[in-house]
Amino acid sequence: MPKGREKGVAQQRRDDSKRKRTKQLEGKGRRSRVSLEDPSICQLNPGAVPPVSNSTLSPLPPEPAEYDRGATIDIPLDSVKDFSKKEKELQAKEAELKRREEELKRREEAILRAGIVIEGKNWPPFFPLIHHDIPNDIPLHLQRLQYVAFATYLGLVACLVWNVVAVTTAWFKGEGVKLFLLAIIYFISGVPGAYVFWYRPLYRAMRTDSALKFGMFFLLYVVHIGFCILASLAPPIIFEGKSLTGILSAIDVLTDNVLVGVFYLIGFGMFCLETLLSIWVIEQVYMYFRGSGKAAEMKKEAARQTMMAAL
Repeated sequence: MPKGREKGVAQQRRDDSKRKRTKQLEGKGRRSRVSLEDPSICQLNPGAVPPVSNSTLSPLPPEPAEYDRGATIDIPLDSVKDFSKKEKELQAKEAELKRREEELKRREEAILRAGIVIEGKNWPPFFPLIHHDIPNDIPLHLQRLQYVAFATYLGLVACLVWNVVAVTTAWFKGEGVKLFLLAIIYFISGVPGAYVFWYRPLYRAMRTDSALKFGMFFLLYVVHIGFCILASLAPPIIFEGKSLTGILSAIDVLTDNVLVGVFYLIGFGMFCLETLLSIWVIEQVYMYFRGSGKAAEMKKEAARQTMMAAL
């Protein structure tokens, strides 16, 4: 075969291959256009993304048309101002607390320098009314005597309480209401009066070893012993003596009513024990007072105060 003919055949084959490729590309383009233009295939909602069948996430809502991505957001400054205001208030309160604390410390130091003792209320435990701490306030060798004196004070309270009970029983059994009122007066005046007039002076005398406090205790404790003796006898001075549970009133009431008489006899026994214990206390306190030389000191102090008053 001549060479010119062979070249023609090769050229024809190349042309045929180019036409085939062109036809294949045109066929693919027509198929893609048909698939995109088919309404059964492409049914999409404008502005929304079709959900994926195998996804567990809910579809996102369509973006609002009026949303501006480039818009600026104004942050209000009120919250910042409120925060700074609260911070200033807290700083002012902290400064006020520091000032009060410093003032309280200055007062405490001034009280300590002056020798004033601040006594915290601790008795009775369920409702503190007074300061009473014998183990810490009273010297060890005087604590036993102070405890016995405190027992006499509690004994007087018990005697007056029982006196109210016995007189109230007599009132219910036909006696006058005046007896009950007198018994209440004895209790209301006797309990705080005994603490203020003789027990507290003795407590402070034992604590500070003051001669004048001892003198006040002796003077007023004698009055206390006199009242106990009067109550244990209950002579017919005021309302036939039936306002106190003494022996004479007990004998008088026993003839009319046995129960009331028994109550009065119990009260008589309590007043007798109170009298005996009080006599022992004043004797022991007086022995300590004389043995420690407080009698001479008391005389000197009284003479000095008399001269100061005269000047």
